[in-house]
Amino acid sequence: MDNTTTAHHPIKRLWRYKKRHRRRVLMATLCSFLNKVFDLAPPALIGAAVDIVVEREESLFGRLGLPDLNQQLILLAALTVLVWMLESVFEYALNHLWRNLAQTVQHEMRVDTYSHVQRLDMAYFDEQSTGGLMAILNDDINQLELFLNGGANDLIQVGTTVVIISGAFFMLAPGVAWLALLPIPLIIWGSFKYQDLIAPRYAEVRERVALLNGQLANNLTGIATIKSFTAEEHEVRRLSKVSEDYVQSNARAITLNSGFSPIIRMAIVIGFTGTLIYGGQLTLAGDLAVGSYSVMVFLTQRLLWPLTRLGSTFDLYQRAMASTSRVMNLLHTPIQRDEGKLDLPADQIDGRVCFEDVTFGYEGRDTLFHQLQLTIDAGQTIGIVGSTGSGKSSLVKLLMRLYEVTEGRVTIDGHDIHDMTLSTLRRAIGLVSQGVFLFHGTVRENIAYGSFDASDEEIERAAQLAEAHDFITALPQGYDTVIGERGQKLSGGQRQRLSIARAILKDPPILILDEATSAVDNETEAAIQRSMERIAQGRTTLIIAHRLSTVRNADTILVLEHGRLKEQGRHEELLAQEGGIYTRLWQVQTGDRAALDAA
Repeated sequence: MDNTTTAHHPIKRLWRYKKRHRRRVLMATLCSFLNKVFDLAPPALIGAAVDIVVEREESLFGRLGLPDLNQQLILLAALTVLVWMLESVFEYALNHLWRNLAQTVQHEMRVDTYSHVQRLDMAYFDEQSTGGLMAILNDDINQLELFLNGGANDLIQVGTTVVIISGAFFMLAPGVAWLALLPIPLIIWGSFKYQDLIAPRYAEVRERVALLNGQLANNLTGIATIKSFTAEEHEVRRLSKVSEDYVQSNARAITLNSGFSPIIRMAIVIGFTGTLIYGGQLTLAGDLAVGSYSVMVFLTQRLLWPLTRLGSTFDLYQRAMASTSRVMNLLHTPIQRDEGKLDLPADQIDGRVCFEDVTFGYEGRDTLFHQLQLTIDAGQTIGIVGSTGSGKSSLVKLLMRLYEVTEGRVTIDGHDIHDMTLSTLRRAIGLVSQGVFLFHGTVRENIAYGSFDASDEEIERAAQLAEAHDFITALPQGYDTVIGERGQKLSGGQRQRLSIARAILKDPPILILDEATSAVDNETEAAIQRSMERIAQGRTTLIIAHRLSTVRNADTILVLEHGRLKEQGRHEELLAQEGGIYTRLWQVQTGDRAALDAA
């Protein structure tokens, strides 16, 4: 992570990130300032009214050349209407600007952060929980929106109040002003001290939220497993523990936050009563005008009372800053992958794949591949088999650059895949995996995923090739049937056929079938194999399988063990190797020696 960035205050980081909105921020700030200026004017108008009644022709307006009392009152009334109108105008403007800015920043930050997350290497997701990322993309960004909606305006207006009223006090009665302002240094010191104390507590709260969201996301994803093992009560207890930790973190923050306003309130009363008594004595002695005394009493209340809300405002501020730090840290997580510049259309790629001296291992684990050499000619159908953990799926991940090789290189048609743009590379590869992922939406939308401009005729043709058309037309709304989240309304075989149709529609020069028949019945497997034979024509096809029957017709079968290529050849050639790995796997799957002899 970029330490030079994360070391800066969240406000500075946000200011740099949202520099295109600086003009809007300044306009909103100006409106907040002017709204508070006109909001503070009524006490001065009240003082002017008292001055007219008491001083009459010698009032401020009289000394300015308007001796007629009725005219003074009319002018005062006109100023009052103008002040209230301007206050209303700027209140509308600040609410409009701040709230729209909050919505815009929330939207842009969520989209930018999600876009950045999509570009991170798969290794990053190995260390992160889905719920934790959801907490940042949703809850943390919402906290910033809440602060921009109201908290930013509150802070600006409190600052404006202190500056304007302090200046007014020293103009009206410097001898009394110090009493009214006496609590302010204490309040400011207490506020900064409060920030130092509350910040780590809210950082802990946000971490607890991430853990809670992670637990919820994990449980909802695995609800079928929870039900099948009758583990509902166990999961309720686990969730209760995580939720209780969140409650306790919040309670520690609330305890500190709750004490802030009462302490500030006691500091405020000192300044208010001091102004009331000392200013009253000066007025009785004739050293301070009645109007000025009235203004000061009202302004003291207007100055000090808003400071009681600093606790809730700082509470909102600290929540927002804790959340902003988490969002910005995620947004500045470096992308380890360097994307190439070679951009080729898929129809210009033949599909010759080579692994040249490839060395690779997952972080924190032993090296899986060590100087692996492998060549797959264009148009070949290759079967890849081996026991669990032998590296079959890892080959696919390296080919698609979901993970990066440690040494060596992977090439397509002689081009290092690091020199290709990721869109070129992944457009050239169609993947049908064991863990089919379908989106909440219609059958048509799921088949066309990644080929968004495909026509209805092309979608239906792909479904027919995948032997999915018949079951699709039997659904209540056919191709427009909504299949639910992850395609839960379909069987495993139906989901797999939609995944194959999606790959067919993409029409890539390289097709990868990763355990595509491992979780289906024999009839569905036969249908899928027929589909695979049809779509493998004219393209490079890699079939990763546990079931050896799936790959027996492949041009070449590669046998991996612990990341090393141990055997290769056609089905019959491998069976002829007495004591070979493939022979042993075939014996295990067929169940007896006779099946091996018959083969």
